[in-house]
Amino acid sequence: MTSFCPEIWPEDPTPESQLDCRKCGLYQQGSRMIWGEGNPNAPIMLILDNPGAREDRQGNPMVCGTRQTLQKASYEAGLDKSELYVTYILKRRPVRTYDKEQVRTICMRHLEEQLHGHRPGIIVCLGNVAVQSFFRNPELDVKGLRGSLYKVNGYQTTVAYHPLAVRRRPNLYPQFLEDLRFVAAMRNSPAD
Repeated sequence: MTSFCPEIWPEDPTPESQLDCRKCGLYQQGSRMIWGEGNPNAPIMLILDNPGAREDRQGNPMVCGTRQTLQKASYEAGLDKSELYVTYILKRRPVRTYDKEQVRTICMRHLEEQLHGHRPGIIVCLGNVAVQSFFRNPELDVKGLRGSLYKVNGYQTTVAYHPLAVRRRPNLYPQFLEDLRFVAAMRNSPAD
């Protein structure tokens, strides 16, 4: 059995038609657009709130703590990296304050475009921002939804804590691992 070793997953290039998107205003903050990472044809799509500082810098060989936590738990849950694709609600890293509700609504159009093109078998919303944006309900939270399967916009969807929250609060790791094991079990179950 091989041991876990974190690594940089390949970045999925942003479509040319979206590179210069200015609709949400985050381009003014100087961050680059990041479409996703991992296997674009993967059956499992993991949705985070936005890219971090490491993702915003091209060519940085370091695997950030968020990615280490996500990759380690995925490995321990029995998920292969080829089965996973990571994307974001916001495709740019916000570095200053912004109108969160308006920007998330605008940026959801990019995610909808990805979903239409990728058609993942399972979606996993990581963290409250991803949950509230994808489910389109600002009252929802991970704690109240985890451990179950939902049909959202026609997709099998589940939720888990954000890997950064898990890294900051290690007591959440067993629940995070449990949620990713749930995803691993679901991938082999037929869709409704």
